[in-house]
Amino acid sequence: METSGAIIQAFIAPLVIGGISAVLGALISITDKIVNNYGDLVIDINSGKRELEIKGGAALLLTLAENGIFIPSACGGRGSCGACKVKVVSDIGPHLPTETPFLAKEEMADNIRLSCQVKVKENFQIEIPDSLFNVKQYEGTIERIVNLTHDIKEVYVKLPEGEEIDFVCGQYGQFEAPPYNKIKTPTQRAYSMSSAPSDKNHLEFLIRLVPGGIVTTYVHERLTEGQKINVVGPFGDFNVKDTGATMIGVAGGSGMAPFKSIFNHMTDTGEIQTREIWYFFGARTKDDLFYLDWLNELDAKYEKFHFVAALSEPQPEDDWEGETGLITEVLARYLAERVDRTQPVEGYLCGSPGMLDACMAVMRQFDMREDKIYFDKFA
Repeated sequence: METSGAIIQAFIAPLVIGGISAVLGALISITDKIVNNYGDLVIDINSGKRELEIKGGAALLLTLAENGIFIPSACGGRGSCGACKVKVVSDIGPHLPTETPFLAKEEMADNIRLSCQVKVKENFQIEIPDSLFNVKQYEGTIERIVNLTHDIKEVYVKLPEGEEIDFVCGQYGQFEAPPYNKIKTPTQRAYSMSSAPSDKNHLEFLIRLVPGGIVTTYVHERLTEGQKINVVGPFGDFNVKDTGATMIGVAGGSGMAPFKSIFNHMTDTGEIQTREIWYFFGARTKDDLFYLDWLNELDAKYEKFHFVAALSEPQPEDDWEGETGLITEVLARYLAERVDRTQPVEGYLCGSPGMLDACMAVMRQFDMREDKIYFDKFA
């Protein structure tokens, strides 16, 4: 019970902080727009590599996006994910209370700021990774929608004619829902890309319905095949390291997305035949499992690929003969009994903060180095 409580706290705390941050940010923004007019300003990016002449007063995140510079933002600029960090070289004053929950002391000392929370009120000098200059916005067409489970859809997007995207397995894109109902502005959320990098003319996402989620609700209730949709990307540094170490992958639900991309890419390149891979996928009941035929086929075909599905609450009608229990319990059993830990081992995780923390705790118990555990954490 204590472990469950810790996991719940780990999951809820960021949401509470995010909600408070979003409200404070909105109040600050409204007041600022009413009172001030900042005129024409300049943003200097990476010591003159790009210069933007802009109208002042809007959030840095939005201002950059309007000028084709896209900063990652898993929450779409609500101030609840902490992803949109940039280094502000100019002195623009102290960090705001809406920023500090997401910044380490070292980041604040280096003047790292949340670009969704700081307003462009004067000429700015900022530094961003050069890779962000390659991020683009695409107006894609929804080519296919597939119901994978009762709450997960596979969404396949065709890019505009003549356009291609280059990305690395594990990266994500920001999927945009247009205004609907009481939602007055386009809203973006981040989803891992499940398509293989070799398919440069399409992007695929696995989107799980989140109760009350603006974009997920739109996708599950309104999105149709043939519809135009905006996607921004690629973003992120979650990727498979080129070390040859044994891979221990763990996911649940839509956390399948980056692993689908990874395993299809490794099949394309032949690496799936040479690298030891253990992939653990946790679900509540059999109805929450998907892609089983494909994963079991990989397991049967490739000697070094091992797929382990586990149900935490199997139902009588499931007729389940596989592993049961929490995915962390199953992971611990396999690390103790089946996985060869005399060889270098790396962890790859995708899921909620609580799930990630629990899996990392198990991996540490089995002497897996923390700097060799890589993750993609849902906001």
